[in-house]
Amino acid sequence: MTDAVTLSSAAGRSAFPRASLVLADGTVFEGHGFGAATQAVGEVCFNTAMTGYQEILSDPSYAGQIVCFTFPHIGIVGANNEDIEYTTPHVRGVIVRADAASPSNYRALMSLDAWLKKHNIPGIAGIDTRALTGRIRSLGMPHGVIGRSDDAGALQAAAQGFPGLVGLDLAKEVTARQMFKWDETPWEWNKGYGKQENPTFRAVVLDYGVKKNILRLLAGLGADITVLPAQSSLDDVLRHEPHGVVLSNGPGDPAATGEYAIPVIRGLVDKGLPVFGICLGHQMLGIALGGTTKKMAQGHHGANHPVKDLETGKVEIVSMNHGFTVDADTLPAGVKQTHVSLFDGSNCGLRLEGAPVFSVQYHPEASPGPMDSHYLFDRFAEAVKQRV
Repeated sequence: MTDAVTLSSAAGRSAFPRASLVLADGTVFEGHGFGAATQAVGEVCFNTAMTGYQEILSDPSYAGQIVCFTFPHIGIVGANNEDIEYTTPHVRGVIVRADAASPSNYRALMSLDAWLKKHNIPGIAGIDTRALTGRIRSLGMPHGVIGRSDDAGALQAAAQGFPGLVGLDLAKEVTARQMFKWDETPWEWNKGYGKQENPTFRAVVLDYGVKKNILRLLAGLGADITVLPAQSSLDDVLRHEPHGVVLSNGPGDPAATGEYAIPVIRGLVDKGLPVFGICLGHQMLGIALGGTTKKMAQGHHGANHPVKDLETGKVEIVSMNHGFTVDADTLPAGVKQTHVSLFDGSNCGLRLEGAPVFSVQYHPEASPGPMDSHYLFDRFAEAVKQRV
């Protein structure tokens, strides 16, 4: 692929506003705009999920990123007020091959276009998403900008000015501003969400960008949940007298967030509390236990990732969204690798031997398997209930 060339166009879509995706190297993808009429700059990644686009776009882990969907038709089922993982989406922008202007689903309250406008998120459609995906696979995740300006040079300059995610702490931008309680339980068909009225144990969730379904599954297992902001101290956590602590998912560089989070995590481990880390929480637990993390070229983003549990031999189909990974070669003695990706062999889980401390790189609250990974919440609940 050459620099400063147009790789696709929106021929036949003249009724739609013209838009461009311009990468930092000058590569231009032309299409038509939808969603908010604003400009967005960020790291461009691709997601291979065929369903769940609203959950993906509302996942705080995508802060600082522009998501390209490899599935060609996005927006088919519209958008609603239930299938969201965070009240305020933090994704920078959306790239699709074809946006469905007329969704068809009995739960739809609005089109994806209207939902994006509501949250001030720009999108571009009509581009060759396969060409973009192939470029990311070959060259890594580029910095890019979605804009409706005709000045490609200015758009390229904006993309080049994006600092990137390495060294960037985004958890403090997406976390809750104050402590809150949670009692909503998982969604049931034709019933909606329930309420936990008889909790059996106390759990604190450190919110680095927590997805709502993590909280729902915990509540469904009997947890009295207190959610604390990312920068909470060890004393902040302990004053709630938790029986266990969950380290949530979230965006950005784990080493940057870890500057304030890792001492807290080490303190929790030293106290002997059950600790369950998810995604960013997994990465920071790995650092707290003596390992290091590193940036990935393409990252893992999708709902079709095979992960092997090395302790049982089982393979789970999981949902992933991460651009950093724990370097398994740096894990010290006593910290065991428990899961690996069957795509590239990267680390996907660990546990501290002799302690109720474990974590996974993927999203066990998601349902691509559909419930292959829910046992991890059961494992946490069992460890916690031994302390009640």
